[in-house]
Amino acid sequence: MRINQFISHNTSHSRREADELIKQGLVKINTKIAQFSDKVKQEDKVFIKDKRIHKKTQFSVIVYHKQKGELVSHKDDRGRKTIYENLPKKFSSWLSIGRLDFASEGLILLTDSALIASALMKSDLEREYYLKIKGYIDKKVVEAMENGLEIKNEKKGAHSKSKISSMTIAPFLEYEIFGSSGGYTKLRVVINEGQNRELRRFFGHFDLKIMDLKRVAFGIVELDMLRAGKYRYLEKTEYEKLRDFLRINAIKF
Repeated sequence: MRINQFISHNTSHSRREADELIKQGLVKINTKIAQFSDKVKQEDKVFIKDKRIHKKTQFSVIVYHKQKGELVSHKDDRGRKTIYENLPKKFSSWLSIGRLDFASEGLILLTDSALIASALMKSDLEREYYLKIKGYIDKKVVEAMENGLEIKNEKKGAHSKSKISSMTIAPFLEYEIFGSSGGYTKLRVVINEGQNRELRRFFGHFDLKIMDLKRVAFGIVELDMLRAGKYRYLEKTEYEKLRDFLRINAIKF
């Protein structure tokens, strides 16, 4: 494991902050001042400002019910509210596992472990959403939900600053259309990937605008009755299932 990864996995420092510490000569591997290309072996001892960094053997995860009008970010240059402003300060250095955009709400997981955050973000765990869409679901949309969709040279539904114009969206794992009224359609969808604004871009391709988007589950963790703006720690059974997931995927912790 590279030295900056080791630091970010086992401290509250980000990789960028780790790189700065290395640049300043404040990191040592055993008795040697660390270089950017150095890797940490099992038997190595790592120090920051002469204080030894021990490998984490425990981790914590919380479920947060993100509200509409909050950013999943530590700060915003436009002064918009972030989830960290609403959470207690003890979570200020915790990492979000994936994101929901400013207009979306629902389940967000946060953890004090960069390794856990990375493993879950890259996983194919199911994500479940409830949507309200302006317009109607026709045969073409159903076929795309069932067979997947290839978007090329198109930014409908994307963030205005996004540079991504093409996206391959896998078939939905599940979908359920509850019905339409007043020009709107409500449905439930389950997917197992988390590309940026994936659902907004999927429906945007068919000129359907998502009015409401709420994530209610991520893997084995469900939002349940957790109120908007509140958080909770994972329960014992949820931690056990998470550890099973890590073991099955050969992720050592």
